[in-house]
Amino acid sequence: MNKLDALIAELCPQGVERKRLGDIGVVVRGNGLQKKDFTESGVGCIHYGQIYTYYGTCAYKTKSFVSHELAEKLQKVNKGDLVIAVTSENVEDVGKCVVWLGDEQIVTGAHAAIFRHNQDPKYVAYWFQTNDFFTQKKRIAKGTKVIDLTPQKLEEVTMPVPPLPVQREIVRILDNFAELTAELTAELTAELTARKKQYEYYRDSLLTFGVHRRGTVETKWRTLGEVCNSIADGDHMPPPKSDSGIPFITISNITEQNKVDFSNTMFVPCAYYNALAEKRKPQKGDILYTVVGSYGIPVCIENETEFVFQRHIAILRPKMQIINPRYMYHAMQTTAFKAQADKAAKGAAQKTISLHSLSEMTLPVPSLEVQERLIDVLDHFDAICSDLNIGLPAEIEARKKQYEYYRDMLLTFAAADDIILTDRQTDRQTDRQTDRQSLIKLLQYVFGYVKVPLKETANLFRGEYITKNSIARGNIPVILGGQEPAYYVDKANHTGEIVTVARSGVSAGFVGYWNVPIFVTDGFGYEARENVVISKYLYYVLKCKEKELNSMKRGAGVPHISGAMLGDVLVQLPAVEKQEQIVAILDHFDTLCNDLTKGLPAEIEARQKQYEYYRDKLLTFKELGA
Repeated sequence: MNKLDALIAELCPQGVERKRLGDIGVVVRGNGLQKKDFTESGVGCIHYGQIYTYYGTCAYKTKSFVSHELAEKLQKVNKGDLVIAVTSENVEDVGKCVVWLGDEQIVTGAHAAIFRHNQDPKYVAYWFQTNDFFTQKKRIAKGTKVIDLTPQKLEEVTMPVPPLPVQREIVRILDNFAELTAELTAELTAELTARKKQYEYYRDSLLTFGVHRRGTVETKWRTLGEVCNSIADGDHMPPPKSDSGIPFITISNITEQNKVDFSNTMFVPCAYYNALAEKRKPQKGDILYTVVGSYGIPVCIENETEFVFQRHIAILRPKMQIINPRYMYHAMQTTAFKAQADKAAKGAAQKTISLHSLSEMTLPVPSLEVQERLIDVLDHFDAICSDLNIGLPAEIEARKKQYEYYRDMLLTFAAADDIILTDRQTDRQTDRQTDRQSLIKLLQYVFGYVKVPLKETANLFRGEYITKNSIARGNIPVILGGQEPAYYVDKANHTGEIVTVARSGVSAGFVGYWNVPIFVTDGFGYEARENVVISKYLYYVLKCKEKELNSMKRGAGVPHISGAMLGDVLVQLPAVEKQEQIVAILDHFDTLCNDLTKGLPAEIEARQKQYEYYRDKLLTFKELGA
């Protein structure tokens, strides 16, 4: 039995009595306070509107103050009193309250009431948030446009009144819940903010292209005028207003979440809409773009809803054979595109982007296939960042799988002829290694391959200095720099798969692959990062670069290669599945070429069969007379 159950069993075993508010206290209506009466200092006051916009369950300090002279004329609020909003435009807000817990006396005014009572104040305040109270206030609230609760009606409201120890234990429990909820809300809000920033960075990373002249990804920068069938804006004439018809959208209806808010719009007659040029009638796939004042906000039209809009908004109709509208929408949100918008915006009081300037702004346009894959990634990440219902509660369950996928891109990539991932634009506040690996996977998915520095694909393992005489002999090969183990010792400094690169001497740059315990000394080892590269694939790639690696050695006496030099060597990475296919083929050829027990006998057998086949063919003749 918990503490609350124990208190109830002890103090009210027969149940809890319901009492009228008027039986446990008195409701007094406030008077005379208006917002214009607020001062910088003085006597604290609570305005009724602040109850449902600013305050929570309780307050220890006031947001506003009034003069001492005015305070003398207003209703006083003492510690423990509830201040109730008794006027509102809707039934949800009317009756909301805040309990005053500050030590000093404050005041309140008209449209508010004070409930003075002898109960635990926070218990009463919490009860005012229940469905029990909501049901009762709906019955007593009066009005249509303005909803009002009178003190007399409030005093008739009934509530359960357990003994004070029970009330205090309930308050303690609810306070804990409230604290946990506040912490969770703050954490989720911070998470959402971080996600939005991360998403913006990822989007910019994916949509930053070079002009790929010979790579597998052909990307050209095109003007909006080149990729759109038309670029227009809203009618420059004031539209006729009507009580119903076609919604009329102003720039204030374009939200920062890149949506059109239809909840508070004016209307124009259908005849006005029908008379508009077709390019000014939004259709599915069009892009709206704000060009005056709060310029630079794109919206992708995703349905056939009929509406019109003011001239402060541009409408772009993409050429579907060149550019996908969703891709265009994402590209127009990038930092690079916004920089173009900032440059194009002219004017002092209200900056404006002309339609001509808009048409000259450029976007990177890869193939439609690549666009589709980019949309797939960015749409998913956009949803999980923007929708609390999707992105945050679901995150608790899906974090290990989903979040890793949706954060798959942290760094930008720059390319001259191919896709090359570098760390020049690294977000220093994130786990770079994890997120770089994720980005590599994403770029592999979108573009088929990515070129990255060796240091981004594998962890560097540096050899340890030993001498032949300083360690006992054994069966562990010592990797010293030559093409074969220098000698053998009784302990290893590395186990598992590793790709080694000789550091110095004539054999500097020699690449080896090991999957047995070894002791690396005058050389470097590279441990492939999981889910990015296969060790054996890395070995084959570096093996092809041995001459390049050897040419990197520097020094007069004994030339050597530095770890920094090796780290910058570019490695082309297809998807892991493709790497596995390549490794299987190369392993097979390696076996045929180097394993005498398999390669040569198999070759001899194949040649024997070939010989027998041609022998039989050559020695088979058509008989005379046949």
